[in-house]
Amino acid sequence: MTISSTGTGDVDPAVLSELARLRDSIDNIDAAVVHMLAERFKATQQVGHLKAAHQLPPADPDREGRQIARLRALAEDAKLDPAFAEKFLNFIIAEVIRHHERIAEKSANGDPTPTI
Repeated sequence: MTISSTGTGDVDPAVLSELARLRDSIDNIDAAVVHMLAERFKATQQVGHLKAAHQLPPADPDREGRQIARLRALAEDAKLDPAFAEKFLNFIIAEVIRHHERIAEKSANGDPTPTI
């Protein structure tokens, strides 16, 4: 198989059709991931408000460690690189902590408005 400079000129139409099918599947998965992340952040925002209301710290290193270990095991079971899964979760955790800090700051300043 050869590929032209445009990437599709000399490619078998069946290959292009399969490529389009696979990319449609990837697009659907990406949409599901975004929606799942939105739901996760809605829940973590509620956690942030609960922590702020009870003067609990924004971060919980013990829980984070358990979650990382849990996610690494899930990744291994799913044949996904556990190091990648850990990096992904660390990125999410950092964003959650940032949200919790902002919620705590607003709460300390008398702003009870939820930011979900």
